[in-house]
Amino acid sequence: MDKQVIKTVIGEKQQQIGRTRLLQRSGQFDEHSCYVLVGIRRAGKSYTLYQNMQARISAGTAKVEDFLYINFEDERLASLKSDELGTLLDAYWEMYDQKHPLIYLDEIQNIDGWEKFARRLAEEKYRVMITGSNAKMLSREIASTLGGSYIQRYIYPFSFEEYLNYYGILLDKNWEFQPEKRLAVVRHFNEYFFRGGFAESFDKTDKREWLTSLYQKILMGDIVERNKIRNPRSFRLLARKLADSVMQPTTLKRLEHIIKSTGDSISPTVLKDYLDYMEDAYLIFSIPNLVSPLTEQQTIVKRYFADNGILNLFLTSGETKLLENIVAIQLNKRYHNTPDELRLFYYNKGVEIDFCIPEANKAIQVSYSIDDLDTYEREVGGLIKFLKTYKQYQGIIVTWDTERQIVEDGITIEAIPVWKWLAVNF
Repeated sequence: MDKQVIKTVIGEKQQQIGRTRLLQRSGQFDEHSCYVLVGIRRAGKSYTLYQNMQARISAGTAKVEDFLYINFEDERLASLKSDELGTLLDAYWEMYDQKHPLIYLDEIQNIDGWEKFARRLAEEKYRVMITGSNAKMLSREIASTLGGSYIQRYIYPFSFEEYLNYYGILLDKNWEFQPEKRLAVVRHFNEYFFRGGFAESFDKTDKREWLTSLYQKILMGDIVERNKIRNPRSFRLLARKLADSVMQPTTLKRLEHIIKSTGDSISPTVLKDYLDYMEDAYLIFSIPNLVSPLTEQQTIVKRYFADNGILNLFLTSGETKLLENIVAIQLNKRYHNTPDELRLFYYNKGVEIDFCIPEANKAIQVSYSIDDLDTYEREVGGLIKFLKTYKQYQGIIVTWDTERQIVEDGITIEAIPVWKWLAVNF
């Protein structure tokens, strides 16, 4: 790899550090630790790297020339192989005479075998931040290679609170009793609800066009090409059927029948691979049934999309699905399931509860409205039945715009509008 090209890339990125305007996002990093940041494409991983670099400059602990920042999606680096990664340091040292740089490696999953280089950097006491758009970066195999040298962090699209901050709406203690601010929150929520939290889309005139382009990039670049999928049509069909099935537990067998009913053929093995690819790219995430046997927790799950903007590309009049999906996203940010630790569930045994969080003792139903008697009896009645068995749980119903306290049979349930639930992180 030509070191002159690498030097040019390093110099260009250093110039961008100070010129990039940022809105402060939540999240603290220990300046003495190394991190692996993962999440869906365009969620803000590169943004987080810039934020960390700017914070170091503001604190006086680093200067621009201290940063070795490489984005591996730069086409000039397309031929770079893992055994050439050391050339990055060689090029930097020729520019800055053996300085000990702070190293930022963006979208490093594009380099097969990157983890050995990353481990060597950590062992040599470099401070390193790495990003990637594939969950395999956190696989047991890679974690073993990294040797526990890196802290793992998930980066998500903007939360509603961050979205409000972007538009200069800061919520003080009594904001909900201030009519103008409350109205502004509701107005901004309507856009956030349908278009999602990808910050890069906020200033776009045609947000749907931008989201469609992003979805195609995730589909073709992060999933189809990377995994060498031979039948993209079946894969696209599966994504659409998952959008239709949001809110419903689905089995592999049911998804297989749905796809076959359209005339396409797919084997259970290929179907499972496709679902794994979607989760690996952070396009979807799944939650199991709290009371299912361990084997069923892997096969019968509810699946949600990582952002409402992408889900909404598939839907017509999909407010009910979008409502449950946006609640799932918020809960997934706080109680992210991993293969080694399940924290977020749904409940289905006698009654159906949309979300259960055992460590927080919370049971959450999602209902667009509870004004209809049948809906009220199903949602509230089911939650009351659950709370009589699990007395330690707090019952919550997230609605579109209903706010009141429900007291029945000695059970208290809080009904709260979704925009308020998201804003106050209830």
